[in-house]
Amino acid sequence: MSRPYSGITNPQRQAGGNTDLNDKPVIWTVSVSRLFDMFRDITLEYDHQANIVPINLGFEDAVQHIRERLTHERCDAVIAAGSNAAYLKSRLSVPVIIARASGFDFMQALAKARKISPLLGVITYQETLPALREFQTVFGLSIEQRTYATEQDARDQINELKALGIKAIVGAGLITDLAEEAGLAGIFVYSSSSIRQAFEDALEMAHMTQLESSRGRGNPVRDTLRTKHSINDLRGNSDVMETIRQTIILFARSPATVLIQGETGTGKELAAQAIHREHPHEQGTAAKMRRPFVAVNCGALAESLLESELFGHEEGAFTGSRRGGRAGLFEAANHGTLFLDEIGEMPLPLQTRLLRVLEEREVVRVGGTRPIPVDVRIISATHCDLEERVKEGRFRADLFYRLTVLRLHLPPLRDHADDLVMLAEWCLKHALASLGVRPHANLHAEVLACSALLGRYAWPGNVRELRNLTERLALYLAAEPLQALTPAFMLRLAPELGLARPDHLPNPPIQTHFKAHPNQAIAAESLVQVLERFSGNREAAAKFLGISRTTLWRKLK
Repeated sequence: MSRPYSGITNPQRQAGGNTDLNDKPVIWTVSVSRLFDMFRDITLEYDHQANIVPINLGFEDAVQHIRERLTHERCDAVIAAGSNAAYLKSRLSVPVIIARASGFDFMQALAKARKISPLLGVITYQETLPALREFQTVFGLSIEQRTYATEQDARDQINELKALGIKAIVGAGLITDLAEEAGLAGIFVYSSSSIRQAFEDALEMAHMTQLESSRGRGNPVRDTLRTKHSINDLRGNSDVMETIRQTIILFARSPATVLIQGETGTGKELAAQAIHREHPHEQGTAAKMRRPFVAVNCGALAESLLESELFGHEEGAFTGSRRGGRAGLFEAANHGTLFLDEIGEMPLPLQTRLLRVLEEREVVRVGGTRPIPVDVRIISATHCDLEERVKEGRFRADLFYRLTVLRLHLPPLRDHADDLVMLAEWCLKHALASLGVRPHANLHAEVLACSALLGRYAWPGNVRELRNLTERLALYLAAEPLQALTPAFMLRLAPELGLARPDHLPNPPIQTHFKAHPNQAIAAESLVQVLERFSGNREAAAKFLGISRTTLWRKLK
């Protein structure tokens, strides 16, 4: 078999070696059919960030080709899509990034298919799309959704849909090729933005692969451990949020340990990254010299694995340990910050080892005896009551006091609900922008009109839950540009907002110009302002507010 990679040779690759002179990440894209052309076009945008090599093969042919090349070439990550990606991921040792079609991709593809036929088919690999059923109901579309596992299975599904009178089928490259082969219209589901996201994910994975390799050589690549967030990402105009930002700036000046406490979704890691970024030594430093920021979730790993990750291990320390040993996260974070998320879930034996590192400023790898000096600032976070766990004997008291030299409490969203409208508008604009949609001029007024509805909800998931809601809203607003963001529309997509706030939680201090009807989300604008928005049209204003014209007349009077 000929070697079909597209012939993009890298003049900087050393002959017979596995290392690039400029040490850029090496990414291989694996695709066939029309996806190959899309990969090729987008590669040009990332060519300055990585050495990208396209491979025009699929499934077993691609697996054999990649395995052969990996014996004498370096690859940090592979990008593929659909069933081809799933096949590669289960058979290759190199990280495989799966390009995934977004919900907006499916909406755009369905809109194209709808112009061809009122009956639409969607075929996806192995799993259906539950959100598609909701979308079908909301927009009144007739969609037959099927899954497949093999190429023959895909052919059978296409033939069944054809027998039902369906003339347009939405899917990935294999599906659209087979659909056209069967005389149907094949609507390709992937958009350029989704493929770009896969390239971004591959770059991040490639950097981490390089880091892992360099840790094995005892030479951490600090440039791969940069923070993504800064203090500017802690949004909110309330006094509470301003106090938090000022506290972060103050804490950043000190090398002391910090414990961040807050409910899930309040932004604990974001705050930790902001503390790291605001350190005076971080300001104005060239990117390649930035101090590393390393994060680990203490509740997500088994005790033995967490120990190895934190402290590293020597060769032969346990079955399956890396030849030559491996540096741990303390060593990777040297001269920087180690963020220990969910510190309350750390097992007691590891708490003892962590305390020793904090006191002695040195680590001993698993299976080793040689102490390794480290200069690391520890920032930890928890959603639980650590003091209560100390009383219960589930957390060491001496470690607790060692970790809490400085303490930062992030309040739940319900405690600074006056930031709700601003946060919702910002998140919604960000979500629309990610879909390539420009927000319309009335967005601020429409979000303001929903403020009473937003304010009555308890937001147990806090800012993360709000962000997830706005992403859902953005998806539907992008698909239906003429749809206004009304309380009724928001309730239709997020019925949980209609749940009453628990009695033990106070209602937020949202200012309104008139009393809200108990069963309706009334606008936080004056009635005059609402009427002005609709050029004096009382019927339109009443419909927007969710009240009758009679009620509107009575309020105006």
